[in-house]
Amino acid sequence: MQIHHKKGFRFENFKATPQSPFDKLFEIFKELITHTSGDVDEALDWLAQLDKEYELTTPDYTLDDFIEDLKKKGYLREEIDPKEGGNGLKITAKTERAIRQRALNQIFGKLKRSGLGNHKTKNIGQGDEHTGEYRNYHFGDALERISMTESIKNAQINNGIGNFTLNENDLVVEETNFNAQMSTVLMIDISHSMILYGEDRITPAKKVAMALAELITTRYPKDTLDMLVFGNDAWPISIKELPYLKVGPYHTNTVAGLELAMDILRRKRNTNKQIFMITDGKPSCIRLPDGRYYKSSVGLDEYIVEKCYNMAAQARKLHIPITTFMIAKDPYLMQFVRQFSQANQGKAFYTGIKGLGEMIFEDYEQNRRKKLRG
Repeated sequence: MQIHHKKGFRFENFKATPQSPFDKLFEIFKELITHTSGDVDEALDWLAQLDKEYELTTPDYTLDDFIEDLKKKGYLREEIDPKEGGNGLKITAKTERAIRQRALNQIFGKLKRSGLGNHKTKNIGQGDEHTGEYRNYHFGDALERISMTESIKNAQINNGIGNFTLNENDLVVEETNFNAQMSTVLMIDISHSMILYGEDRITPAKKVAMALAELITTRYPKDTLDMLVFGNDAWPISIKELPYLKVGPYHTNTVAGLELAMDILRRKRNTNKQIFMITDGKPSCIRLPDGRYYKSSVGLDEYIVEKCYNMAAQARKLHIPITTFMIAKDPYLMQFVRQFSQANQGKAFYTGIKGLGEMIFEDYEQNRRKKLRG
């Protein structure tokens, strides 16, 4: 570190702490494992190719050393492959958490964690954030909410210091703000178009989902986040499954996704609910009452589209806003999303894959503040 003096001021050249060989490779590995949907062998193959081209390793720290460190540090485990036999490498829960943390830092790096991590409301109630205000004790108040210090002061005022008696009328409790909850369902389109035309749209969608999961579980632990994917059908997925998410040879059954999302939210007791939907294609599939699938890949099918509008209106009646993030800018699809949003009185964003994360997080925060002020 060099020190310079100029006009009485002292300046130092700041040098960031250099990354260790492991940390440098681990950053690249986390990105690759997200793109390969958790396939360790494929990720390591890509890393080896990058190493040849950019000389990421040295004779003192080779790729084999890095793999051994991944095992020792608990990021990789050996698992018997039932199909091919022998041992195969798999990522661990520790790696899954590291990937979510990286996604959160990439997408919303300036996020500051708050203390309790809940949504403040203007309502006074039996919450868990102290206001500094007191009132008389009422029958039914929890005993732990009684402020003994203030109650004793009250008794001294009422009864005199020399004749101390603590009566029920002397008891006071501290008011607390009721901390409301937000329940969110994130819908992710996994139809084939999410990787069509050589553009990878599923990886950014996965990163958003992982980052949102990390945000809510660490900053807003009283909120709930449920996730689902939709193709020909819709089904829920867990946070643990996110790194391994892949697209399939599916059409886009938006109606099935919305039905499942609304069913999930109906079971939530709190009143603040919302749906986020990430999609890049038009609705092209619906399941008929007899179990058959009706599919239409040409243009916007009036029958399918009308069903989508009906679902949007149903969600509106249940006070569930839908925010659609459209990773496409085809004029006819944008028009469909506009009408869909009007039916729900929700919102729509037309975004490229680069700005998706920032938009999701900005809207999550805005929706929360709006809901909790109301």
